[in-house]
Amino acid sequence: MIQTKKNRGTLFTTLMLVVCVVLFSSFKTNPKPPIAGEPIKLGFIPLTDCSPIVMAKELGLFKKYGVEVVVTKETSWANVRDKILTGELDGAHCLYTMPFSVYTGVGGKAGSEMKIAMMLNVNGQAITLSNDFCGKVGFKQMNKVTPVVAAKLKAEKEVTFAMTFPGGTHDLWLRNWMSLAGLNQKAVKIITIPPPQMVANMKVGNMDGYCVGEPWGGVAVKQGIGFTQIASQDIWKDHPEKALVVNKEFSETRREDLKKVMKAILEACIWLDNPANRKKAAAIIGKAPYVNAPADVIEGRLMGDYNLGCNQGTEVYDKDYMLFYKGGTVNYPRKSYAIWAMAQFVRFGYLKEEPNYKAIADKLIMQDLYEEVAKSMKIKIPTDDMKPFSLTMDKTVFNPSNPSAYLKVVKH
Repeated sequence: MIQTKKNRGTLFTTLMLVVCVVLFSSFKTNPKPPIAGEPIKLGFIPLTDCSPIVMAKELGLFKKYGVEVVVTKETSWANVRDKILTGELDGAHCLYTMPFSVYTGVGGKAGSEMKIAMMLNVNGQAITLSNDFCGKVGFKQMNKVTPVVAAKLKAEKEVTFAMTFPGGTHDLWLRNWMSLAGLNQKAVKIITIPPPQMVANMKVGNMDGYCVGEPWGGVAVKQGIGFTQIASQDIWKDHPEKALVVNKEFSETRREDLKKVMKAILEACIWLDNPANRKKAAAIIGKAPYVNAPADVIEGRLMGDYNLGCNQGTEVYDKDYMLFYKGGTVNYPRKSYAIWAMAQFVRFGYLKEEPNYKAIADKLIMQDLYEEVAKSMKIKIPTDDMKPFSLTMDKTVFNPSNPSAYLKVVKH
């Protein structure tokens, strides 16, 4: 009888240990759901276009709208992706194409949902080439890119370009640039480097050129290791760039708080589009906790004054530099741009078959939520979504209602 009691006690203890292990494992692997009243966690990558989130924090706009927001600097776009999907971040300053890249399996696990609440900016990225190309390829001299790259390939066997995330905006601008220059993307090596590490990697010769957001194009010029070959707004004036991307569960369970966050960020976007405020913004976001880059470089390109490097002088952009509001036309999350991005995934070989463009855009873009917030702030809602459009340099017409027709005629 005594032996039986011992056996039962041992069995009970074992069972309790198993239960504890199972419960502990579930706590480790399952993301904690958002809890009302908890601080909202927003991430950003050190780029000039993180300004709407940073300035909403610095100007006290989140507090004005009644939400407590913690802003955190992240190391890479893959890191941002993972934290949004697990709920470690409620949202982030993010490449607008990332949710579509992740959902389609280009840049993540297919079917993973990241939601776009609003857009943050247009323009303000650039293709930077190393000084090895200085004097051989000038500013916007697209016809000279391919012969110079071909000569370098013949001499050194390999040319490497960098972007920041597969299927991300910088990847798409880089590949469109190569197409416009007549350069076969398969002829060069394309690698992924986090934005703040671009300059250091070029300095040690890890790449011949890169596409990234400011200030890292301007910093390469300031350090004398590269020059601006073209700005992204030259390829496509007022192209969509960064978005406020949020965790799916957060968007569903804390919808009212998300609306308050969006109002604060929209007000920051309005503030940023006043040229008189850009010097102050540059000084703030240039600090170590944020972008950690020279304020004069940030300010110059924020104001549209591009020192191109390589003795090319300065290019002044007066209407198509980095914009954050532009009467509300910037911030509206257009489904047509999402469809265009996914068509690029097919065009450049990331996807073998065309996805269900409209269904994915409908699933991931929270257009109704944005319209609700915009109307409450008396911000005009654009009416151009789903209308055909062309890029500035590539005049091929893209009809978002028929991307298959575009893919039949566009250059690869």
